[in-house]
Amino acid sequence: MSRLLYMFLFAVVLPACGKPDVPVVLHAEDQVPDRLSDWGVILSDGKYAEFNDDVLLYELNTALFSDYALKLRSIWLPRGAQAVYDANDVFDFPVGTIVSKTFHYEKSPGWTANNQEVLGIDREGGLDQQRRLDLDRHLLVETRLLVRYEKGWRAYPYVWNAAQNEAWLEIAGDIKTLTLVQDDAAQDFVYVIPDSNQCASCHAPDHTSAAIRPIGLKARHLNRDKQIEHWEQSGVLAQVTEERPRAAMWSNASDGSLDERARAYLDINCAHCHNAVGAADTSGLHLNFDAPPDRNFGICKSPTAVGQGSGDRLYDIYPGRPEESILVYRMEHTDPAIAMPELGRSTVHVEAVRLMKEWIGSLAGGC
Repeated sequence: MSRLLYMFLFAVVLPACGKPDVPVVLHAEDQVPDRLSDWGVILSDGKYAEFNDDVLLYELNTALFSDYALKLRSIWLPRGAQAVYDANDVFDFPVGTIVSKTFHYEKSPGWTANNQEVLGIDREGGLDQQRRLDLDRHLLVETRLLVRYEKGWRAYPYVWNAAQNEAWLEIAGDIKTLTLVQDDAAQDFVYVIPDSNQCASCHAPDHTSAAIRPIGLKARHLNRDKQIEHWEQSGVLAQVTEERPRAAMWSNASDGSLDERARAYLDINCAHCHNAVGAADTSGLHLNFDAPPDRNFGICKSPTAVGQGSGDRLYDIYPGRPEESILVYRMEHTDPAIAMPELGRSTVHVEAVRLMKEWIGSLAGGC
């Protein structure tokens, strides 16, 4: 590996304010460790999971749905390195960047080691003011790393052990059987941790190049709570312009119009495949946030080849008729032959289906 990467090993984004003996470590691409703790990004003693003081935590306006898993997001850049701002696309991150996403659940009151009940709730992560996650109340499932090397981004899935004090690299992925509790109802489901190749199914938005990259690290998703300003002031982000688009928070009825919230949800959950150059480009269905409201956006569009995925419905989006829209039909199912997205969920996102029905029901016109 290049000499430059080794110079990054003990570099940090900001001056350390704690944990000086546990640095973030950038490992060479051919020396990726089996233990997550060897990266130094997030550590756990089995009672608390805690982020390194040298990583930058962030949130998204609207996030990808993953079986109601809560997520903690962080980013680390080598000392003195900067990402370059882009108003519309993923920021240009330097070699050495480490992005982490930790998936966890809040335990239900009925939780036991033999009865792993977790809550199905839509909210952001549960860190306390010390940037710790209380593991008496939460279950760590997996942490995914995206690391920028000279030849591009690489994805590494780490699975947390039963003791909750370490996560181990599982290139082939893994599965966890859990029980989801919502409104006093419970359902067993299989949580699927993707293998490294499956990561590319979402993280390679350009089907031709097949290069993986982050999804959520765009201005419109990060533009909240002065995050972009903070990144700029911290020296992490350069060339920030006045053009700062913002995606709505899909679940907040007071944050944007119904159309804006529905588009935000489709953009983050679907558009990494459903865009003009994505893996689903042959479908002709484009669900990116700035797609015009025409046939390519699904309005009165007949499917190309979805098999039983159409549910005998005629149009992807049938204005005024959500129950006759393929989009709603596929979101309401968990059968792999029908469900969309194809990967990343084994349960139905009930609240999002409700939003889509309301949105499609509000669309005027007919087919």
